[in-house]
Amino acid sequence: MESTTQQLATVEQAVELGLRADEFEMIKEILGRTPNFTETAVYSVMWSEHCSYKNSIYWLKQLPKDGPHMLVKAGEENAGLVDIGDGLGCAFKIESHNHPSALEPYQGAATGVGGINRDIFTMGARPIAQLNSLRFGNIDRDRTKWLVNGVVKGIGDYGNAFGIPIVGGEVFFDDSYNTNPLVNAFSAGIVDAKKIISAKAKGPGNPVFIVGSATGKDGIAGAAFASKDITEESAQDLPSVQVGDPFMEKLLLEATMELAETDAIVGMQDMGAAGITCSTCEMSAGGGVGMEIQLDKVPTRQENMLPYEILLSESQERMLVVVQKGKEQIVKDIFDKWDLHAEEIGVVTDTQRIRYYMNGELVGDVPAESLVLGGGAPQYQREYKEPAYYQEFKKFSIDNVQEPEDLKAVADFLLQHPNIASKRWVYEQYDSMVGTKNMTTNRPADAGVVNIKGTEKALAMTVDCNSRYVNADPEIGTMIAVSEAARNIVCAGGVPSAITNCLNFGNPYNPESYWQFVGAIKGMSAACIKFQTPVTGGNVSFYNQTVTNGVEVPVFPTPTIGMIGVVEDKNKIMTLDFKQKGDLIFLLGECTNDIASSEYLYSYHGIKASPAPYFDLEKEFATQEVVKDLIQKDLINAAHDVSDGGLYTSLVEMSMPRGLGFDVEADGEVRLDAFLFGEGQGRVVVTVSEDAEDEFIEYLATIDVASTLLGHVTKGKLVVDGEHFGFIHEAKELFDNALEKRLK
Repeated sequence: MESTTQQLATVEQAVELGLRADEFEMIKEILGRTPNFTETAVYSVMWSEHCSYKNSIYWLKQLPKDGPHMLVKAGEENAGLVDIGDGLGCAFKIESHNHPSALEPYQGAATGVGGINRDIFTMGARPIAQLNSLRFGNIDRDRTKWLVNGVVKGIGDYGNAFGIPIVGGEVFFDDSYNTNPLVNAFSAGIVDAKKIISAKAKGPGNPVFIVGSATGKDGIAGAAFASKDITEESAQDLPSVQVGDPFMEKLLLEATMELAETDAIVGMQDMGAAGITCSTCEMSAGGGVGMEIQLDKVPTRQENMLPYEILLSESQERMLVVVQKGKEQIVKDIFDKWDLHAEEIGVVTDTQRIRYYMNGELVGDVPAESLVLGGGAPQYQREYKEPAYYQEFKKFSIDNVQEPEDLKAVADFLLQHPNIASKRWVYEQYDSMVGTKNMTTNRPADAGVVNIKGTEKALAMTVDCNSRYVNADPEIGTMIAVSEAARNIVCAGGVPSAITNCLNFGNPYNPESYWQFVGAIKGMSAACIKFQTPVTGGNVSFYNQTVTNGVEVPVFPTPTIGMIGVVEDKNKIMTLDFKQKGDLIFLLGECTNDIASSEYLYSYHGIKASPAPYFDLEKEFATQEVVKDLIQKDLINAAHDVSDGGLYTSLVEMSMPRGLGFDVEADGEVRLDAFLFGEGQGRVVVTVSEDAEDEFIEYLATIDVASTLLGHVTKGKLVVDGEHFGFIHEAKELFDNALEKRLK
């Protein structure tokens, strides 16, 4: 095998590595010769969808990237960065680890958490909070239970050991994810805006260091693996799943924070997908320079590793650092103090080429720009077409659905549904209190809220996407995902600032899957412009589909939205819990005769074909502005949005924390099942104390947003239209324990 390193590659080898035959010809043209095997391996990972976004970059460029708070635009650094005032920035990002988690859920999820945190702290930002968005198949299948257990334990073990609280997230089950679970990890960190570390290499003559763990054979070609279908044979690709060490990562974090206080660092980048290859190419191209790298100087775990194995390894907890010449000892001393490798493996050059050497022999010579996103990597505009089901879904009419006689039974069914029931079984495995920054541990809110010490501010954050809505209508469904994220931030007392996204879709070569992707981008753009929440970055995960007997079945299109917002005054954090008996309950926003794409319609009635629920972007925005105003004026004492499960679920969630209840009257203009369980968008439930009642009602007369007095808070009874729906302790028992019972 050793000889293949220097042998000229063949088109067959290129295809086997994941390149297309025409792409191999492009590489020959770029180099002016036939590449050797090592060079072809380098191009195969850098031109994989996972690294180059070659099938999505055209549309990603359409997303809005400018906003009032931007410090770093999408694609410029390891993560997005927004100004949160007081001289501070917030670095945040979401990424997928779907394919590894499908095969080895524990390590797949754990290394996803590790990788996203490194993206944050390599910018000089200390991570302060994590979120995650998880999708699994049918909860009653043994494989699903195995995946859930492995993923949740992997996230918990890595995050808890690393010492960053998990402050929220979402878990969703649907048959479409039976083969391909989605594991999307989000991290946010705070940085002194004057001490941001760049991911660009600069200064010919500056030394290049590899720091952190030794390099092994785990994860080789992981980026290419993440750009392929999952099949029955995928289990043979287990070397593509990396292995993480959270304790090593914690040391790396502290060493990096110490380095950030010096002037020794020129640039730094995490080694995630494609390892040394990616970091050397992207840092060089970003700074308009080149590098010479001595691969034999890289600390390795196995003997006799071949050049391409060292280059493509995705061993975890490693970073590439460009050091100011003459300040090498500062870096070595800091890493030595933390008992970490810090080996000089190369030098920055002015050639704009990356030259890889092994024992003095040149084994690869490639132009940096030709390998990176937006540079020489190919860019494709794929064909797309509207699937037949889209128009079929639009034919749905509520009139064809008979309203059940026993709506209490429906309510109890929904409270126990795994998509609605408490995710306590999941989050109890996570440490949400480590670090003392989490402000919503015992004060439930629609978003996670984290204290920014030394300021009056807090940071609100959320991850949101109802993929059933996106499947029904990609454009509207994605607008809803952005809007719900903003609604959650606003209901917690924050002002939405910016988003990161994780775009999980099927095969980009499938025109119907690609149509979903294009629609999602259009919807995201429209909503982000409206909310002034630019896209700071994220990632695209294609090839999330199952091929069975030659038929391709994609997962529900899932453009997960991670959003941050700023709570300017931490005394104004708004929680969702009812506060006391007698408080009035109001609904802000339109109440519509709509059950489309609701959990009620999909799971209780088993009707899968319906459009996205009612949504009006202008009215959604207006409602959120009113909620912001009400919080600032101290006119409400609780706020909670209406989302999955509808109004009844929201009321129960508001009742449970203090053991209170509700007595509400239905809107006579709509069916009772639509009133209780419909998921029409743009609605927020608020409560008003007796003291604020008059001022609140006067305020309502000044706004152009629909408002409805629903009823009042009770001591624990649940009453709808005079009908007794039980007591809150009964509903809480169903809600709290359903998921654990199903997963046993």
